[in-house]
Amino acid sequence: MKATYMFGAGDVRVIDAPMPVIQQPTDAIVRTVRACVCGSDLHPYHSLPTTEEGLSMGHELIAVVEEVGAEVKTLTKGDFVVVPFAFSDNTCVFCQEGMHTACVHGGWYGTPQAAGLQAEYARIPQADGSAVIVPGVDPETASDDLLASLLALSDVYLTGFHAAYMAQIKPGQTVAVVGDGAVGLSAVLAAKQLGADTVILMGRHESRTDLGREWGATHVVAERGAEGIAKVMEITNGEGAHAVLEAVGHMPAYEQSYGIVRPGGVISRVGVPQYEEAPIGFGSLFGKNARLAGGPAPVRAYLEDAIRQVLDGTINPGKVFDRVVSIDDVPTAYSAMDSRESLKVMVDPSL
Repeated sequence: MKATYMFGAGDVRVIDAPMPVIQQPTDAIVRTVRACVCGSDLHPYHSLPTTEEGLSMGHELIAVVEEVGAEVKTLTKGDFVVVPFAFSDNTCVFCQEGMHTACVHGGWYGTPQAAGLQAEYARIPQADGSAVIVPGVDPETASDDLLASLLALSDVYLTGFHAAYMAQIKPGQTVAVVGDGAVGLSAVLAAKQLGADTVILMGRHESRTDLGREWGATHVVAERGAEGIAKVMEITNGEGAHAVLEAVGHMPAYEQSYGIVRPGGVISRVGVPQYEEAPIGFGSLFGKNARLAGGPAPVRAYLEDAIRQVLDGTINPGKVFDRVVSIDDVPTAYSAMDSRESLKVMVDPSL
């Protein structure tokens, strides 16, 4: 089968890989309907050391079940499913507390535990706990828009939602979103869903911020650094934002976040941090009594509700996809997203 591997920074290739097989009785084998490239995939794209074996890529997927292990009880061949970016059993103590990304039997794709999902077929560990059936939808006849929105639930939209959820946004609050990538735009949509009154999107790419406005951003701030902080403080009458949703993961975004959070507010981070240490002292968090929240989104905790919202038309998060490629053209998807020619690229193996 065709699968995406990265052999070093900027070196993405589609290779002929072995078909996945059942390794544990809790596994399922699925056929990809749609996959995509994530902004977090660009981190190794910039920095991965050269390797001969390569790194299996991808962690977002909607698919059809082809085979199940002997202990899989909730899935059967032919089921159409959304696969979250992390697998989990959905039964351990942390899953029951809504923290599926800390599952004691869980893990990540693109690791020795499980190959990446930018491929024609994939093995899904802990299939009962991980893959969620989409009721009443035939992927062969479903619209492209519907498939795009369902795919967005595997990571990007629900990562943005997690930022908003962990910030405990309340109706009427002011929320600032740092970053106009797919996750940041998803956070705008989620903040409005949770009742935010004023939503300030900090981004400078007009094609992206236009979608942010469509999804509920009341203000767009293109300035960065001290100028960006000053602009947000002007908009908020010098008070700052009740919640700052940081969707970038680089230090300047974090510094901007604690510059605009109001006293007693919260910074919720879902951009994968590309730093190990961050200021938390008097001049950043302590002096403002500000809280720090966020982390890897437990997508599985939110999936059933989000699937219903997509199916009933409440949300259409698939609008973040602005390009579709065949699996052979996945390397071009990486370069397009890296150069900001594309916001987020979908992979359609049928092309």
